[in-house]
Amino acid sequence: MKNIVILGSSGSIGLQAIDVIKRFPDKFRVIGLAVHRNIEVLEEQIAELKPKIVVVADEQAASKLKERAHKKVEILSGIEGLESLAAYPEVDIVLNALVGSVGLQPTLSALKSGKTLALANKESMVAGGAIVKRVQKTSGAAILPVDSEHNAIFQCLVGEKQSEVKKLIITASGGPFRGRSFEELESVTVEEALAHPRWTMGPKITIDSATLINKGLEVVEAHWLFDIPYEKIEVVVHPQSIIHSMVEFEDGSIKAHLGQTDMRTPIQYALSYPDRLESPLPSLDFVKLGKLTFESPDIKSFPCLEYALDAIKLGKTYPAVLNAANEEAVAAFLDKKIKFTDIPAVIEETMSRHVPDDEANLGILLEAEDWARAKARQVIELKRSGSKSFIS
Repeated sequence: MKNIVILGSSGSIGLQAIDVIKRFPDKFRVIGLAVHRNIEVLEEQIAELKPKIVVVADEQAASKLKERAHKKVEILSGIEGLESLAAYPEVDIVLNALVGSVGLQPTLSALKSGKTLALANKESMVAGGAIVKRVQKTSGAAILPVDSEHNAIFQCLVGEKQSEVKKLIITASGGPFRGRSFEELESVTVEEALAHPRWTMGPKITIDSATLINKGLEVVEAHWLFDIPYEKIEVVVHPQSIIHSMVEFEDGSIKAHLGQTDMRTPIQYALSYPDRLESPLPSLDFVKLGKLTFESPDIKSFPCLEYALDAIKLGKTYPAVLNAANEEAVAAFLDKKIKFTDIPAVIEETMSRHVPDDEANLGILLEAEDWARAKARQVIELKRSGSKSFIS
């Protein structure tokens, strides 16, 4: 029996993880849950799963939950609560499915306490990859990737020698606007951007997929997870999303991980590793599938991918700044404050003003993030007002 904590239990990954756990009650038990502010869903999960401890990151929402007199569960709040839950003594696996760089500190807390980390929060690696790897090396804790692309690479690397890896190939669906020009994207609505053709995901990651920045973030994550140089990681558009990623080896052989477009598969593998459990999904029918196609990403129409790759090359605190600026821009787009094509403009403007610093220092990293968020908000306000004034 594995005792599990789910950080982000009301989100897409968290809900699908609970679905997996409920199918194997003899193998998994939920010890703790955490949400941002969705206490309605959390209350239902408390009643059904009976965790020992829960965390509500939003202080006001946490107070409301406490007022409802949940006497059988301990209730914590804030970032400190998330860190405490990630290090809870009885826990074997911490599934970090939080959205955004708020997941970094709980990631570090889980690793410091020696927990196995099932990582679905890619921003932990994008913003703080150097720190995460240092802490992991010190503690010896395992990181099992949950993102479909990195989970696929992880599976392809089982039993292989790191020294024989020639290249990682990360696949991308191309999102809902594949084939459109940048000019055609100016009129895109929030509803259109959230209509992903292949995957069912939360709103933030769905927008990231639509702008293609998600692939840039995944390149950063792959670099840190698998200790592979950036120049050996390639992004390829694969509209069918059947091949989740590939690994090429020195002898020219390529391993590809194929499967249904359902996040429960990589979630289940991360929770059950090194074992495999039966899946409720149907097997792939290659005859019905017919064909698999591939193409290069369109960086001209989707410049966010290029900005992400630029941040990788620049290094230091640039990836953290890129990530923070993107989070602010996506939130503004979802709130209908800016256009879809303003998202890359906010990122570019913010990065152009950044003075880089040491990415291995948590305090400096958090300061860089705060600066990037404030700067991005300035750019967003100028976009809203239609001003083209210079931002110092």
